[in-house]
Amino acid sequence: MNDLPLSRPNVREYTVSELSFALKRSIEDNFAHVRVRGEISGFKRHASGHCYLTLKDAEAVLDAVVWRATALRLGLAPEDGMEVVCTGRLTTYPSRSKYQLVIETIELAGVGALLKLLDERRRRLTAEGLFAAERKKKPPFLPQLIGIVTSPSGAVIRDILHRLNDRFPRRVLLWPVAVQGEAAAAQVAAAIEGFNSLPREGVLRPDLLIVARGGGSLEDLMPFNEEIVVRAAASSAIPLISAVGHETDTTLIDYASDLRAPTPTAAAEMAVPVRLDLLADLAGKGARLSGGVARLFTERRLHLAGLVRGLPEPQDLIGGAAQRLDDRAERLRLAAGRELGAARQRLLLATTRLADPRTLLEAARLAAAQAFQRLARCVSHSLDLSHERLVHLATRLQRDRMHADIARWRDRFAEAALRLDDGAARMLRGKGEVLDNFSGRLATHSERHRSLLRRGYVVVRDAAARVVTDGEAVATGAALELEFHDAKIAAVAGKKVRRAPRQKPPPPGQGQLL
Repeated sequence: MNDLPLSRPNVREYTVSELSFALKRSIEDNFAHVRVRGEISGFKRHASGHCYLTLKDAEAVLDAVVWRATALRLGLAPEDGMEVVCTGRLTTYPSRSKYQLVIETIELAGVGALLKLLDERRRRLTAEGLFAAERKKKPPFLPQLIGIVTSPSGAVIRDILHRLNDRFPRRVLLWPVAVQGEAAAAQVAAAIEGFNSLPREGVLRPDLLIVARGGGSLEDLMPFNEEIVVRAAASSAIPLISAVGHETDTTLIDYASDLRAPTPTAAAEMAVPVRLDLLADLAGKGARLSGGVARLFTERRLHLAGLVRGLPEPQDLIGGAAQRLDDRAERLRLAAGRELGAARQRLLLATTRLADPRTLLEAARLAAAQAFQRLARCVSHSLDLSHERLVHLATRLQRDRMHADIARWRDRFAEAALRLDDGAARMLRGKGEVLDNFSGRLATHSERHRSLLRRGYVVVRDAAARVVTDGEAVATGAALELEFHDAKIAAVAGKKVRRAPRQKPPPPGQGQLL
């Protein structure tokens, strides 16, 4: 006889769906939160945004899925062959009779894998030219406004502000971000892009950016190794100084930034020069400029005096010309007399030769007219020559007087330059006193706020960082931040306690019945 399986009528009968969903509930209840370490294999990103992969080790494999919303928040990009630690919940997929891990977070397994990932990322970004030296921009010598990207509650911002105040007080615009955690990289990249998107003509656009964070482990500094942060720093049109970690810490943003500071305090020292050194240098250069101008005018005055001594006296020049004019006039007068005498002799001789006196008289008159014309031409020519010499002498005399006027104007210009130097010095001293006054008033207001907190007052802010002044506006269970004089503490609002109304005392003289 053939052995037949025994019938067990008391065992419950399940449908396929009932058994599948019973298994699903059992697995999800017992493995609602698990951490699994393994190597990624078969990674695939679907068009819907969901990611599918397999975790494996030497002896088993485990299917896993990352839903679209979770994939957008992952701190790293999964790749085949990457050893990771995944956190999530175990569930089943009844349609295919399989179980899978729904991943919520992915972390690299160990520092060695993290360093390998960073080295590969650095090589890839270097090949793209993001770290090239020709992309670096020179920071301004003295920025008017400095933008700082860091946490508003850490010691980093206080160190930077303290060092800026010691060296050269400048206006500072803080963009508060988280410097650790999954959301830190996106916030830092958004801050850099936000500063660069401000209008170039606006008063809120910084001349220099500082991205700063204190020291920490390699995992703590990972937001500054993310690709979105590196690309934002490399594409920044505003010069950027990275000051992440201590001097021995190196992140990828250090390669993409224009300058790398070993500490946040060193970043403040790179951002601005020392004000007292600049004032001393300015005073020295002003003294050198005044001395140089004084020496220049002294040399020019001596040179002009030497040229004046080399010129002859105007009276000597005119005296010689006047003497020659008198000599020519005397010779002209004598020549005219001789010419007239000779003409008279010729006239008398002609008279004796002429038979008709009228004819002779007419001939003599014609000869006299010709002689007079020649005499007039000679006199006119001599007068023209004398007039040209006088004009030339007068021109030279006027030029000498002009040189003397130039010397007087140069003396006046030297006196005006000295008065201008004195006025500039007084103006610089006035501006310095105004700047010191504003610095003292700012320190007084800041100390007044801290003294109120030390006396026991507390500043309460809600989740949006707004100051809470009305207790009715606080809901039960709301997240609050309490600022004391030495620290900030997170708190949660409890149930509101209302004061009981005060009871009126019984009227006097009325007793109790019981």
